[in-house]
Amino acid sequence: MLDKVLSAKLREYGPENVIERDNVLQELIQHYVLASLSRAGLFAEAIFHGGTCLRIVNGMNRFSEDLDFLLKRPDPGFRWQGYLEAVRKDCAQEDIALEVQDKAESSSAVRKAFLKTDSIEKLLTLDLPFERHHARKLRIKLEIDTNPPAGSVFTTSYITFPVTAPLTTQTLESSFALKLHALLCRSYVKGRDWYDFVWYVGRKVSPELALLQHAIEQHGPWAGKPMSVTWLWLIENLRTVIERIDWAVARQDVQRFLPLREQEGLKLWDVSFFLHHLSKLEGLAP
Repeated sequence: MLDKVLSAKLREYGPENVIERDNVLQELIQHYVLASLSRAGLFAEAIFHGGTCLRIVNGMNRFSEDLDFLLKRPDPGFRWQGYLEAVRKDCAQEDIALEVQDKAESSSAVRKAFLKTDSIEKLLTLDLPFERHHARKLRIKLEIDTNPPAGSVFTTSYITFPVTAPLTTQTLESSFALKLHALLCRSYVKGRDWYDFVWYVGRKVSPELALLQHAIEQHGPWAGKPMSVTWLWLIENLRTVIERIDWAVARQDVQRFLPLREQEGLKLWDVSFFLHHLSKLEGLAP
């Protein structure tokens, strides 16, 4: 039964190459995990956010690897263990065998865990488009911030595969604020963040500056420094970052997460392209 359901979903996506196919398989597993976490009650205390949330809930075109969460309220005692066991049992009932690794460190506010499986590819071996050159386990990283910055606004969203399930998700305004924090404070270039930046700006999402300020005060080069995050401050500092990025590196990071039809647009990525979108963001200032 499961193989027929997954084969149908794979055909629905219509992957055009082996990388895209593997992204689809990983996304199918993400759906099963999210449905199980919902059933286990995670969203009574946590918020789903990040790139995979934008993909699954908001229909963004790029694929994403990780499942990222924030606690609604700080809780240094949070543990993944009970939720991971619930996910493992639920997926086992669907004939999806998961290896579960809780990598949480009590000294870190961000608690990590990993889920691995090769069950789906084994089930679909005869139906998979494109040849399997080597056995590859699908891996999903789960991260939850147990000491999140104050100010996130959240709502209820739903997935409908493999079952209908409610998820607590950040509003796009709050989500954009934390994405801007990553763009300003991340110590390395992550092209996926900049793809998301264009996505938000194209939808005229206005970020929650109060949440961005809390995040910047908490983590990054401005942490602990007296400052005020205004629109002018935001635009000037984003411009500085845009002008120093190696856009060839950024394109390389994001390319494998995009369908072939989306990759043509990466040729446009340069300083002037992102300054253009920065000016559009500036136009959203109240």
